[in-house]
Parts: sequence; C-alpha cells; structure tokens
Amino acid sequence: MPVLAKFLGIVIRMLYVPVFGVRFHAFYRDSELVVNVSPLYIVDDGNAPEWVKEKVLRWAMLHHEELVSAWNRCYLRRPPSIITPMS
Repeated sequence: MPVLAKFLGIVIRMLYVPVFGVRFHAFYRDSELVVNVSPLYIVDDGNAPEWVKEKVLRWAMLHHEELVSAWNRCYLRRPPSIITPMS
C-alpha cells in the first residue's frame, strides 16, 4: 500500500480494490481506520482514539480531490502522489 501522507504519528495509505470503491487506510500505533472517500465516513475505526478519527476525517475533507486522484492513479497502475500532511 503506497503511503499518501504522514502526520501526528498517523500514516495514510491507499489500497486499490475496485469493488470497495475509493477508500484509504489510516494507521496509528496498533489501530487501523478504513475510510470511505465519497461519501466521507469511517468504515472501520480499528479502535483508534477519538482524536485520531477526528484528525483523519478533517484531513480527508481538506484533500478530497487529491484522494480521488490518488485512487484513479492506482487504477491506472501508477503510483499516487504524496498529499500534504496536516500540520
């Protein structure tokens, strides 16, 4: 899974599986969130702390178009671009 961004100890990766649609994974310590992009919602919170879920959703809202673009690049079997991390 290519890394799209890293911030606050959170690593954002994208796994291209067409049947699931546009999704990404956010890893923080031992937790893994699975987030759907359109519409934006958490599919599986992976027991992540509440602040991690909030930061990941906020970041995803700010970078929606870039996430869709990353997924489309994966579809074309091209590496996705790095997305600006949250500061």
